Amino acid sequence: MFGREKKSDSPASSLDNEQQQYANNYYDPDVAHPNAEYDDDLHVQCPPHTTQRKLITKIDLRVIPVLSILYLLAFLDRTNIANASVFGLQEELQLRNTQYNNALTIFFVPYIVFEIPSNVLLKKLKPHVWLSACMFLFGLVTICQGLVQNYSGLLATRFFLGLAETGMFPGSFYLIGMWYKRSEAQRRYSFFFGSTSLAGAFGGLLASAIGNMDGLRGYQGWRWIFILEGLLTCVVAFLFFFLIPEFPENAKWLNEEERTYVQKRLRKDQGRSAAERAIGIKDVINVFKDYKIFVGGFMYFGLIVPAYGYAFFAPGIIQTYGYSPIQTQLHSVPPWAASFTFAMVVAFFSDKVKHRFAFTIIPICIAITGFGILITVHTNHKLEYGALFLVTMGVYSAMPVIVCWFTMNLGGHHRRAVGTAWQIGFGNIGGIIATYAFLPEGRASFFKTGYSICISFICLSATSCLIYAGSVVWQNRMKDKAPRDLGLTEFEKTEMGDLSPDYRYLL
Repeated sequence: MFGREKKSDSPASSLDNEQQQYANNYYDPDVAHPNAEYDDDLHVQCPPHTTQRKLITKIDLRVIPVLSILYLLAFLDRTNIANASVFGLQEELQLRNTQYNNALTIFFVPYIVFEIPSNVLLKKLKPHVWLSACMFLFGLVTICQGLVQNYSGLLATRFFLGLAETGMFPGSFYLIGMWYKRSEAQRRYSFFFGSTSLAGAFGGLLASAIGNMDGLRGYQGWRWIFILEGLLTCVVAFLFFFLIPEFPENAKWLNEEERTYVQKRLRKDQGRSAAERAIGIKDVINVFKDYKIFVGGFMYFGLIVPAYGYAFFAPGIIQTYGYSPIQTQLHSVPPWAASFTFAMVVAFFSDKVKHRFAFTIIPICIAITGFGILITVHTNHKLEYGALFLVTMGVYSAMPVIVCWFTMNLGGHHRRAVGTAWQIGFGNIGGIIATYAFLPEGRASFFKTGYSICISFICLSATSCLIYAGSVVWQNRMKDKAPRDLGLTEFEKTEMGDLSPDYRYLL
């Protein structure tokens, strides 16, 4: 894993070797390193009392499980309305026409608007404070959702649920991105993102069990789904106040040598982070001067439509295959489980070859195949059910690759905080479209309209990925051709982030 760096015969050969080694992948302003034990590809000295593998394992165990559970509960509380609908929510609240769809939509209004402010507050208040507070609030709102008596109450709770959850996904992605090199991040991102698949599977199993509580204390089964799952979130939030990790520079569970090493290896890979400076309006404006920011938003936007289309309406679709409410919940589990497994396989190979683009296009093609079957086949329920596996495996494995690819190509705290929040915030506009893709009258036409909408937006995502890939390749070539020494100070390079002439984007 570790190796010794040999001294070059001349400064010129040393510089050539450095440029060759880090071309297209790494930020490396330094050209000389002492002989020591190093990070295997960045040549940063590891503390003598540990090894890179042991330290990364320590970080993995401290960062990834906590954030994954956090987002699992967030996604569970967000989408359990689909399970509740199967157990009579719409009937008891007397929802008519598109009122159920309206309740799904209103969640996304605050969820989209407050993405960027949430990441700014995350940095200001510290992750363990901000994320645990938001977690407790959306758990509390979920409990209230189980107590509503009419359509207006459902709308109100869904709105505040979106407000409380707004920082969960971009904040967690931002935090993970400040701990890992780009070449090792995909597996961590996919495992974190896979919590959505686990939430879907867990939600189906839990709903099938809670459904048996129908009538207990005068409450229908759908109310108990919200109450018990919201209560679980509130309890976990108290514990997570002490467990949610900080940024590397503030992590008290690492000693000084370990913190320094983690920061140095990230600086070599991504450039200096400028973590010590607060994010201002000027920083936000400067981020949006880069057209790739908008392309990144469309990459994610295109997949959000089928992702939420499936999450919100899969139980209803599966129920049309002739299953009872309990059987419907149980049959919703396997496609989610398959998507998690496939996403981890995709992530493993993506990290292994240090490449992202192909690992977005291949899953996208799989998802298109699944929706193509659903549009054309209407009498073979086994084949239709199998197509749902292709949909989930394709969509939910491509999404984490897209977000990781975009996030890890943003250099520094400021560009990454704003850029990540923008991509997630803008992308979630697709959630609004998804909520109206599968209307009640769509049952008569086998949901052809909904499936067609999903395919169209998946193609938009694929096109955006092509544009983004072409952009990073072109910009890397332009930087390679440009003079290396432009007279910029380290402060100026830090402020530029990934726009620095020393930074190379990952394809």
